[in-house]
Amino acid sequence: MTDLTHRFTGHAALVTGAGRGIGAAVARRLAQEGARVLVTDQDAPEAEQTAASLRQQGLTARALVCDVADRASVEAAVTHAVDAFGSLDVLVNCAAHCSPDAGAKFEDDPDESWARDLDITLGGVRRCCQAALPHLAASGRGAIVSIGSVNGLMDFGNHAYSAAKAGLGSLTRTLAGRSAARGVRVNLVAPGTVRTSAWEGRDDDLDAVRDCYPLGRVGEPEDIAAAVAFLASRDAAWITGTTLVVDGGLTSVHTGFRTAMDGSRGGPG
Repeated sequence: MTDLTHRFTGHAALVTGAGRGIGAAVARRLAQEGARVLVTDQDAPEAEQTAASLRQQGLTARALVCDVADRASVEAAVTHAVDAFGSLDVLVNCAAHCSPDAGAKFEDDPDESWARDLDITLGGVRRCCQAALPHLAASGRGAIVSIGSVNGLMDFGNHAYSAAKAGLGSLTRTLAGRSAARGVRVNLVAPGTVRTSAWEGRDDDLDAVRDCYPLGRVGEPEDIAAAVAFLASRDAAWITGTTLVVDGGLTSVHTGFRTAMDGSRGGPG
């Protein structure tokens, strides 16, 4: 049986968007399981805060500013990880950008917000994978895990962000096919609503959507980090090109429909 506390001993990992939220939880989980982690984020203080908190636990972590929209920045981050740790075994793509829909009509969405969401959320993953792949292949156990969203599977609003997340599902499949012969696995995690700083001050909204989830709660960053760690580990050695939906049952069970039907029947039936 795999020792879950040491699945990444000797591994080196690079995590984008790791200054807070899901990315920070992923960096923490990988480091706790033995990985040497390069914490990258566009926000330097947040990246350093995450890395410092890991070092305080006796774990190995470094911080580096990385803008996934900039190829030179991405390549510098990958080079930094390889120079610091001697190899690169795991890439986790968490960085993303979500612009609010401009108005009720699709034609109101400006080109600028559409381009930014796609360039960071989808294009950023492309740049990171391109820079990391040679090193992941050289490691002999390379794994890429990207963070998608249920927005890429169903309509939950945000046209550009949702299109970018849907694109990640396709990229995951095509890249998995091309990378398998090089020994690199590529998978995607699609979270539902997760309690991160993006929801700060919106407890009422979280309470409102909670009832949509069959398991009775929204997700926590640690829920997503656990799924990422599984897919990045040798426990998932025969899994590639898949999307693992981690959403408390949201996309599997139509709770509103069930509630309406139960009410019309006078109760569960």
